[in-house]
Amino acid sequence: MIVDSPAEDIHFYYLSASGGCMRERTLKKLEEMNQAAEEGGGKGKIEEQHKKGKLTARERVAQLLDPGTFQELDKFVTHRATEFGMEKNRPLGDGVVTGYGMINGRLVYLFSHDFTVLGGSLGEAFGKKVVKVMDLAMKNGAPIIGLNDSGGARIQEGASSLAGYSEIFFRNTLASGVVPQISAALGPSAGGAVYSPALTDFIVMVKGTGSMFVTGPEVVKAALGQDISFEELGGAEVHARKSGVAHFITSNEQECFSLLRDLLSYLPQNNSELPPTLKTKDPPERVEKSLREIIPDDANKAYDVREIVKKVVDDARLLEVHANWAENVFVGFARMDGESVGVVANQPLFLSGALDSTASVKAARFVRFCDAFNIPIVTIVDVPGYMPGADEEHSGVIRHGSKLLFAYCEATVPKVTVITRKAYGGAYCAMGSKFSRADINYAWPEAEIAVMGPEGAVNVIFRKEIEGAADKEATRKALLKDYRETITNPYFAASRGIIDDVIDPAVTRPKLISALTSLRKKKEFRPHKKHGNIQL
Repeated sequence: MIVDSPAEDIHFYYLSASGGCMRERTLKKLEEMNQAAEEGGGKGKIEEQHKKGKLTARERVAQLLDPGTFQELDKFVTHRATEFGMEKNRPLGDGVVTGYGMINGRLVYLFSHDFTVLGGSLGEAFGKKVVKVMDLAMKNGAPIIGLNDSGGARIQEGASSLAGYSEIFFRNTLASGVVPQISAALGPSAGGAVYSPALTDFIVMVKGTGSMFVTGPEVVKAALGQDISFEELGGAEVHARKSGVAHFITSNEQECFSLLRDLLSYLPQNNSELPPTLKTKDPPERVEKSLREIIPDDANKAYDVREIVKKVVDDARLLEVHANWAENVFVGFARMDGESVGVVANQPLFLSGALDSTASVKAARFVRFCDAFNIPIVTIVDVPGYMPGADEEHSGVIRHGSKLLFAYCEATVPKVTVITRKAYGGAYCAMGSKFSRADINYAWPEAEIAVMGPEGAVNVIFRKEIEGAADKEATRKALLKDYRETITNPYFAASRGIIDDVIDPAVTRPKLISALTSLRKKKEFRPHKKHGNIQL
């Protein structure tokens, strides 16, 4: 070949030619490495995963995130174990997919267990990958999402596996109250694999495939001689209805991802930001006359408090949390004039809306989450008191009930309360009262605020008068009427500033929105301390 160029040009030509070949080889190697990593445990394992009704780790990430936004990290990481023949099996990625992407255009960090690789078990390298994205999430102020499908600690790596879990637990604790942490149980989560989700803010479980337990059915059989299935021991229904471990349950993975996206839309990116505002066509001044008729004439008759909540929030749209556990209290997210709010409400359909141990824990945890992430709290009160009885006393209703008091008193976000019917005793104090530092307290005209219900109060205060009366029933009714007119009606509380205003039920929505708008720049401080000592 004749080249009409100086010597340096000829030298450059040969370098470029050899460089091109090298570049081709390195790019081919990169392609092969990517393909190997993306195949996970191989086609056979992927088919097994699909037969169980489960997606693969990467399919899950693709469905959850905005299209084309996922940026994977540590794709080529492998474990370093050599025991039990592990040196012969070093899959790329080590059983977990990690990285970041967008949900509704907002940054999130996530990890997705790959059950096709070593059963999604956690070893040293796996743990370090998860810890890396958790650290990045905290540095960048973005939510952390964990898609869980794991057999637990990798037995072959022994203490290194336990160290990996412990590092994750530590990060969960550091991130608590700093960035939202959300877990989805899409397959088994066993042993150490359950405690990281338990340390996060919300857990979503998929029926039929998601399960969580500290010790699995085989261990239960060996230790206790009991035969029990995965679903019976730690399935979605069990944890959503009995244990309260799961905040949400879904029918399939697609529904789970849709719920995760919806949940995040109510939450800020971190504790120094406000939740996103969404435009609404629902007028803030909307009057809802049907609220005047929603409370039954019979004071002991139940109704669904969700109907009140739906009528005052934007577009009647709610995202209920813990819908199947401790149903005597409602908690969930909604919007008012486009702004996120957390709603806590007594639910008369169950236990007459009385507070018990589980309801107190449920509401307290929700209030603390809202306070941590700058979400105003709207409280709807119709509470006859704390649940009486030996069972409740022995289960620790005093200890658990105090958690709700602690949560409301500790919270410094805007707090607005509406008493609709009953507000009796210590339960009233716990439900966003003026004494737990609610900012604005409203009452409907028929609300009753007292130490106890009028019937009980009259029987205690006027026992001798009633017993000595010729017509005991007539006397009791007259005393009851007088007690209601002088003590329990909302105007008595309003005369002492305990209630800020008695309102027409029809204007509840505009009153709430006006109050929340006025409180947007609220600043309230508590004494400096390392942390409080809530009754855990």
